[in-house]
Amino acid sequence: MATPLDYYATHGPITDPHAHAALLAALPRELPELCRAIQGLILHRAWAPAYGVELPPERLGDAQARTLPAILDRVLELNDRPLNRARPFLQRFMGTCRDFAVVLCAVLRSRGVPARARCGFGTYFTPGKYEDHWVVEHWSAREGRWIWTDPQLDVFQLDALKADFDPLDLPPGHFWTGGRAWQACRTEGADAKQFGIFDMWGLWFVRGNVVRDLAALNKMELLPWDGWGMLEELGNEEWPDDVVGWLDRAAALCEEPDAAFPALRAIYEESPGSRVSGTVFNWQTGAQEEVPS
Repeated sequence: MATPLDYYATHGPITDPHAHAALLAALPRELPELCRAIQGLILHRAWAPAYGVELPPERLGDAQARTLPAILDRVLELNDRPLNRARPFLQRFMGTCRDFAVVLCAVLRSRGVPARARCGFGTYFTPGKYEDHWVVEHWSAREGRWIWTDPQLDVFQLDALKADFDPLDLPPGHFWTGGRAWQACRTEGADAKQFGIFDMWGLWFVRGNVVRDLAALNKMELLPWDGWGMLEELGNEEWPDDVVGWLDRAAALCEEPDAAFPALRAIYEESPGSRVSGTVFNWQTGAQEEVPS
């Protein structure tokens, strides 16, 4: 079996750029400039009003792009200038935090840098809340550690949030993975109703981010509203003991993805409730949709 660093230095089905590989090669090499370039391609659709952008309803469909090639196809359809040149707001891909993470992962992996998207909760959007969010972990060979980066947070958002931290190197505790949130709610007295987004809060939502983070650690970085296996039902919190035990185990493995790497791969591959295969149910479109494998 490949080592974790070898595994995360190569593409999975979602981040493989295929015909767009040369376009990624032209993006900046250094992380600050690279994140700024990605921010010039994507605008988070929920943040659009804060930038003074009135989002046409049809542009909500941008975020249905599930793979890196699909994202870049849409980016180039909107504006075909080189990827290192920022677009006007309405010519940017209207995506979510997951899309920023997928693009950053794709660029880093294309350069042989180990990178993995992480699904969980940001603590820095609303005081006292843990809001659904995606970031990226990437390996620094120079420092010998994983660095957590939020590629979505530009200067405007940092100012709006009154942030006092570096989004390129998130301090501990600023982002909670799905597994960390599950453990806190299950055994540490955290209030599960503080975890979620919009009108969706509770332990059922935390459960979803455990499964999504496990899939992302197995290089299946799916849409935030994709449902499969145990995520084909929303809102239910009446789970059998064996399901709760499985989630406890998955959460623990996701918190130690390198030390527990063989077990992390095995629990994903051997569990029909977590493994993505063939199709998923898109909760926004209401349709079964094929996913790459």
